[in-house]
Amino acid sequence: MSTASTTRVLKDGTGPAWTGVADAVVLFVLLGLGILGLHLSYGGDPRYLLAGLGGIVLGLGLAALSHRFRLGVLATSGTGLLAYFLFGSALATPAEALFGVLPSLDSLKTLLLGIVFSWKDMLTVGVPVGVSEDLLVVPFLAGLLCALAAGLLTWRAKNSLWPLLPVGVLFVVGVAFSTSANFITVPRGVALGALALVWSSWRRTRLRGADAKVLSSGSAHDAGAVRRARFNRLALGAAVLAGAVGVTAVAAPALSAANERQVLRNVVVPPFDPRNYITPLASFRTMVKDQKDKTLFEVKGLPKDGRVRLAALDSYNGTVYNVDPSGTGNFSKVGDARALSSLPQAPGSTDYTLDVTVGDYQGYFVPGGTRTVGYDFPVAGAPGAGLYFNQGSDTAISTQGLSQGEHYTVQVQEPPALSHGQLTQYGFAADSLPDPQGTPQALTQKAQAIVGDAPTPIDQVRQIESYFRTKGAFSNGLVTEGQVPSLSGHGAARIASLFTAKQMLGDDEQYATAMALVCRQLGIPARVVMGFYPDPKSPQNGAGTVPIKGNDVHAWVEVNFDRVGWVPFDPTPPKDNVPIPPDPEKNSKPKPQVLQPPPPPQEPAELPPDSQPEAADADQKKGDFWAILGPILATIGIVALPLAVLALPLVLVAFLKGRRRKNRSTLGAPVQRFSGGWSEVVSLATDLGTAVDPKATRRETSVVVGEAFPSAAAGTVMLAQRADAAVFGAGDPAEEDVAAYWSSVDQSLAGLTEGLGFWRRQRARFSPRSLLVDARTALESGPGGLLEKLRRTGRKDGDSSEGDAR
Repeated sequence: MSTASTTRVLKDGTGPAWTGVADAVVLFVLLGLGILGLHLSYGGDPRYLLAGLGGIVLGLGLAALSHRFRLGVLATSGTGLLAYFLFGSALATPAEALFGVLPSLDSLKTLLLGIVFSWKDMLTVGVPVGVSEDLLVVPFLAGLLCALAAGLLTWRAKNSLWPLLPVGVLFVVGVAFSTSANFITVPRGVALGALALVWSSWRRTRLRGADAKVLSSGSAHDAGAVRRARFNRLALGAAVLAGAVGVTAVAAPALSAANERQVLRNVVVPPFDPRNYITPLASFRTMVKDQKDKTLFEVKGLPKDGRVRLAALDSYNGTVYNVDPSGTGNFSKVGDARALSSLPQAPGSTDYTLDVTVGDYQGYFVPGGTRTVGYDFPVAGAPGAGLYFNQGSDTAISTQGLSQGEHYTVQVQEPPALSHGQLTQYGFAADSLPDPQGTPQALTQKAQAIVGDAPTPIDQVRQIESYFRTKGAFSNGLVTEGQVPSLSGHGAARIASLFTAKQMLGDDEQYATAMALVCRQLGIPARVVMGFYPDPKSPQNGAGTVPIKGNDVHAWVEVNFDRVGWVPFDPTPPKDNVPIPPDPEKNSKPKPQVLQPPPPPQEPAELPPDSQPEAADADQKKGDFWAILGPILATIGIVALPLAVLALPLVLVAFLKGRRRKNRSTLGAPVQRFSGGWSEVVSLATDLGTAVDPKATRRETSVVVGEAFPSAAAGTVMLAQRADAAVFGAGDPAEEDVAAYWSSVDQSLAGLTEGLGFWRRQRARFSPRSLLVDARTALESGPGGLLEKLRRTGRKDGDSSEGDAR
């Protein structure tokens, strides 16, 4: 290969066609390992692979096209954006594309908004996220961008390590946007590191070989030395690779010993608060009385003694029992409603499907099963579009709400029911529920007495359940059925009346709340569940189609047992437990009225002190500069610290180069400063990528630099000649000559960087290459070699020409 053709190879980044194909194949494999990190987020659905790998192929193709036609930044960006919208409809939004392939207005809108919002949706949607809406945009867009960047750096940059940066970014994205569970993380990491090491070493060898051909200008090489050097590099690379694999194999079990790893999904809180929706327990008495005979919904497939679950309530504030966003699990937006649960199926579970048709029920809580594993809404845009699900409490909320006539199915896995004897061997699970607030004092005083000396956890709960069932009376206020009136609600005052009245009176709403609060007072993890089930004695129990009416609404209590889960309990007394009528009061004989003296005057009441802050305190808080600025500065410091650590090596390189220039231009004799000016030119050429032989003379070096930078060739040769004249000439140069020479040096430095792009100039400015060359030269000179070199530079005899003519 001629010198000109080899120079073209180095400048253009091109070579034989097979090397470009090999680079593309390796990049495809490396980037594909990063896309595989999203496997668990999509529940193994292969469509995410189609989107991600399709984006990688598209990005590599765009990089090859940009390299082939020498497109600029704007042209490459515009072509990439056009390809994103053109091919994104088929790969990222096939459900909205025409015929699943062609762009449509809906698919283009989703792609446009997905550039910003798909990343948030990926983290706030429950796992598996599914492939609806914009959820496939993440693997497609990430693969496209990282492949485009990696391809451009491979075929345009001379550094063999730069292409690994976007490869690492995509691998990190695959980890950060995945779940806490591991998906062949260690094998993927080992494969990525090994392949990246081999490929970068191979590319580095190719680039060095091309450099050697340019510098040698076609001269013959020692074939034996080349073979020995190649064998040494291969042996060293194989040893490093084997060592890396061995260390990884040994350290991997320790590094992956933790149960969970931290990912973005664990720290991003979905913008959803279930407390914005009225607790369904507040409408309990309304359903019982006003919708008693109305069909709320129809259910097909409900087994005998089965229950339809509406909501699990785990937070009490003294007024209502509600759903707490940080209580039993978290609510996550549903991506694929047909695959909600990622928990393994319990042994002995019963699978069945509920077919639900909504009637007069109106609300946001979606009826489901005891353990719901999937919903199927056949109509697009129905409640499934705004569905949020809490896997820990099996509670679903639709921001769209339910309306009459809507139809959906529920996939249920009913866990096996354990007997009392089987539950005696289990204790209570760890308590993660929020502490109840406003618990009435009458309840706290009787809690310990209710549980008594029950020996086991299950005996304690059964004792509490039996207390309410046997000592309480049932009434939900239906006077038409001959029941005595009873107050509705489950606030602190209503629950306190259960324990202070001569006889407890209420329905599911009060008894379930009271039992849950007694359990929580004793440290037992308990929550209230509201749902529906027909009367066990009704012929509808176990029928094919069951109409659920207001009379079928119920509330019960669930207690969490270790390794078992939530077990239901029914504290409500039977409906035939009517209240005992009070004893008749004896008629008392009225006494004659006596005029009473007027009451004594009362002392004026003392008003409580003003609880409002004084104006001076308020003004002081408003003027507290650090109270406002402190958090802002702390946030800026946290963000800036990693950036400062990354920038520290660059600052150090810039400082060392500045000090080196100052020493070269101000220290030593005039001859030394002449030589230092020439060294400044050689250092910049080295930082710009020119391979300079440190043993060559100044004139030989000026020829090499001139060939690399033709526009500055004349000035470079002139500087070399003037430096030789000053060093080897008679007499010492004047200070004016030194200043004029350094002025010419600055002009030559500007000529070397003329026409270069901004980023290449910055790479040269912060490149440590010339500093390493100086350090290597000093080490090769031996102890004191550098000082001796400086002394010989100032001599005027011709014996020092070989050492100083560089």
